[in-house]
Parts: sequence; C-alpha cells; structure tokens
Amino acid sequence: MAVRNAAVAAADRWTDPDDGIRYPAGEVHAWERGRNETVCGLSLSRSGLSRFPHVTWADVQPDSGRHAEEVQAVCRRCAAGMGARRDERGWTRTNPRP
Repeated sequence: MAVRNAAVAAADRWTDPDDGIRYPAGEVHAWERGRNETVCGLSLSRSGLSRFPHVTWADVQPDSGRHAEEVQAVCRRCAAGMGARRDERGWTRTNPRP
C-alpha cells in the first residue's frame, strides 16, 4: 500500500539564500503528514529527523527533483514504500499456473 501524498523528513537542512526557505539535506525519508513516523518505520523524534511539510517526496528525488541539491541519500525502504522499483519494468506473470 503506497502513500500518495508524502512529505519529507530529513537528517539535516539548508536554507536557500534566494528565498530564505529551508529545504531538506543529507538522508531523506518519506513522511506522511499527521504521523510521527516515516514510511519505513523510523520515529521522527527518536531519530532526530526534521519535518518538511512544504516539500513533497517527488521534489527530493536526485534525478528529477527541484529541491535535491543538498540531498545525499534517499532511504531505500521509503522509496520502496512509495512504489519505486530497481528497474523500470513492472511485474508480470509469464507462465501462469493452471
């Protein structure tokens, strides 16, 4: 079950000098608003993660995100929980059982 509208929780933050808004940096995790844990199950307070409700999960992806300048790592478990795959091909059954 994938979370549709996930925000971001990160280990660090940086402030953009142009607009003065803080953005995630370091390792980023998917975080569902209204919950106190990430998609992969880490507690936000115990892990010391900062919440970024104004940044969506798609914005911190290194290949296409617009706020991914300072992102160093993306949590693999959160990415899997959000529906990412290692390859672009979806799963199909080639030889179904009778």
